[in-house]
This record gives sequence, C-alpha cells and structure tokens, in this order.
Amino acid sequence: MLPQFGKILITIGIVFVAVGVLLLFSDRFSFLRIGRLPGDFVYRRGNFTVYFPVVTSIVISLVLTLLFWALGRR
Repeated sequence: MLPQFGKILITIGIVFVAVGVLLLFSDRFSFLRIGRLPGDFVYRRGNFTVYFPVVTSIVISLVLTLLFWALGRR
C-alpha cells in the first residue's frame, strides 16, 4: 500500500509543478488567460478592489472534474 501511495504523491507533485510553471509564464502566453476571463468580476473604487473570478473558477472546476474522472476510470 505504501509504494502505491508514494506514486500518487509523486504524481500530484508533478501536476502541481506543471500548474505552477503554467501560471508563472501565463503573462507571456495569451491563450493562458487564467483569472482574466470574460465573466470574472472586478470592482474598483478608489484604492479598494474586489476581485471575484466566477468564470475562471468554473473552468478550473470542469478541467479538474474531467481529469479526475479520466484518472478514476483505470
């Protein structure tokens, strides 16, 4: 059981590194508009800003749902 758990942790770590690299370089690639999609709410007044990424949250949720569904089918 422990070797299998170790493989799962390594896989999760690789996924986190890949997502981190994508987010790090997202300004250089126009197709990675995470956090700036149409439908994300930004309210600015003076020096006060409230940001609520509705569409970004939905997209991330769908991608993770499909990923976990595909990995769970093995």
